[in-house]
Amino acid sequence: MRIRLVKNENTVSTVFLQTRLWADFKSQTGWTYSRYDVWLLDSEDSESSSGPFALTVMERGLGLGQSLAYIPHGPALMVEPQDRGALLLALAESLSDKVAASCMFIRFDPLWYVAEDPQASLVGEPVAQAVREIFRRPLKKGSDVQPPDSVVLDLSLSDDELLAGMKPKWRYNIKLAGKKGVSVASEGTAALDEFYALYEATAARDKIAIHPRSYYERLLGQTSRNSAEPSADIRLWIARHGGKALAAIITVYYGDEAIYLYGASGDEGRNLMPAYALQWAAIRAAREAGCVCYDFYGIPPVEDPSHAMAGLYRFKTGFGGQIRHYPGAWDYARKPVVYAAFRMAEQARLFWHKTVMKRLRR
Repeated sequence: MRIRLVKNENTVSTVFLQTRLWADFKSQTGWTYSRYDVWLLDSEDSESSSGPFALTVMERGLGLGQSLAYIPHGPALMVEPQDRGALLLALAESLSDKVAASCMFIRFDPLWYVAEDPQASLVGEPVAQAVREIFRRPLKKGSDVQPPDSVVLDLSLSDDELLAGMKPKWRYNIKLAGKKGVSVASEGTAALDEFYALYEATAARDKIAIHPRSYYERLLGQTSRNSAEPSADIRLWIARHGGKALAAIITVYYGDEAIYLYGASGDEGRNLMPAYALQWAAIRAAREAGCVCYDFYGIPPVEDPSHAMAGLYRFKTGFGGQIRHYPGAWDYARKPVVYAAFRMAEQARLFWHKTVMKRLRR
């Protein structure tokens, strides 16, 4: 497979993590970026009639004179499964002389997925494992950056249809929150201090790491410098009872997609079901904003009571929707020897933080 890359800082992407807005936001946290129009070439090296797709490539230093290049949720181009490995390899080879000389490897995080079929014999872990074994050398499985499993809700449905697709307890909890006087509103940066206090409580309870307050403040205030791209509507929602903030979420509506990015809840008022009220309000608002799907953005690969995030799986899948498994991160090593040493250190670090430290905290 052959491709052609043309640098274009104002190229337009339909995927939020491939937008200039997101690239500008991440550039405030140590990343640099380049954006390209990408054409597939036919056998005569002429451009495909389907036109170009956008590609954002972000780079960051790793120390000791090394760096990485990262392509979040890209490439977004949908191609046949048998062509996907070839496309990643062609992109990697074309980018290899465009990234910094210090770049150790290029990490892809493509949006291709396999959806679970509840009627099929293989669901959960077998499906997740199969979709992550589709690429071969020189591409190597990397450490995942974006959640490789998610559940996505179809917003073409009416309220009644959406509610009918939920588990009965979820419908009950949404109605209960309303009866108990829980109110939900999109409040923006005015409620940032309350959101962050709730998020700190969540981090302490669930033993997770969070960014500093300034990260979320910048995110909520971020605006795009590319007028050709759809406007991104980033909202901070607060659920209150008697004026007290009980729970909060941050969502983004961009073009056809809505994404639930962050969620936080305090230790008080959990019996009032504010988390259910928040999601229901955000889902309905996403549909009103013209979105066609609502991505809950991250679940464990399978329903497993022993998983540290088993509660997250139950909560998000209880709203209905389609469970999707993505291939996760895949790496193309520009410096194979240095990369091999880096991957050993990266895997050891992840094991320490995600396994050993979590067990010690419990």
